Amino acid sequence: MDLGTNTFHLLIVDGSVSDLKEIIREQVAVKLGEGGINKGLIQPAAFERGIKAMQGFQNLIEKKHVKQVRAIATSALRSAANGQAFINEVKVKIGISIEIIDGNEEAGYIYKGVKAADCLSQQNSLIIDIGGGSVEFIIGNNEHILWKQSFEIGAARLMDLFHRTDPIPPESITALNLYLEDCLKPFFDAASHYTIKNIIGSSGVFESYAEVIELAKGNPFDLKKVNHYEFNKDELLALIEKLVRSSHQDRLVTKGILPIRIDMIVVASLLTRFVIQRLGVDKVMMTTNSLKEGVLAEMME
Repeated sequence: MDLGTNTFHLLIVDGSVSDLKEIIREQVAVKLGEGGINKGLIQPAAFERGIKAMQGFQNLIEKKHVKQVRAIATSALRSAANGQAFINEVKVKIGISIEIIDGNEEAGYIYKGVKAADCLSQQNSLIIDIGGGSVEFIIGNNEHILWKQSFEIGAARLMDLFHRTDPIPPESITALNLYLEDCLKPFFDAASHYTIKNIIGSSGVFESYAEVIELAKGNPFDLKKVNHYEFNKDELLALIEKLVRSSHQDRLVTKGILPIRIDMIVVASLLTRFVIQRLGVDKVMMTTNSLKEGVLAEMME
């Protein structure tokens, strides 16, 4: 289980690393950060949504006679004042032990997950995972990680700070870009020491970009059958511009955006564009693998 700020994920598999059979892939929009992400508190309604999601996961775990379980908590639970209270309640009421990992460990698992998707090469890539609470940046290749860091600038946090009216006004975009320039200074300093050939977006919002682009062309797109996808950079930047200019209603009727991402996709898109343009990289890819596949790879090693 990957217990994120916006979404709780459950992945149940059988077999080995080289021969995996997926039994269940479930996700629940818990929105743990709603109303309190930058105040460091999980609000009561979000707390209950989280407990309910965990109960649902436990029912599936029991139904499928799962032998080995790991539940990994990230940004919202590690930074919330009542995060430990949530973990304690899940343990007592449901019987699942939740592990809180720090941002460094989170980045390491994301790298393992992306590596398992077989989309890394001998050349250096930048892996980005845009979550609701944090964003992980990993520079690495198919052999090892060269540099990694987690930043508490996830889409829920950025939305709370900068996207308060819709469509997002130009002055908010300028303020967001200045904020990113300041927050991401350690990343850009590190990136200047390496030749980065491409950007690989790890699941989440990058899945939405791919789905929106392909559905708009009239092409069928099933994320369950897509392991990785290469963007046309101009198409991606055109979509980002459209999303940034859009209203809530525009996004609501756009095919390919999950309901939980309808509003957060705006600041996530601004972050994506900022990094692409700042690095001057031409090749951008997406993989559906992320933290949970990295944890799974470790469990099966």
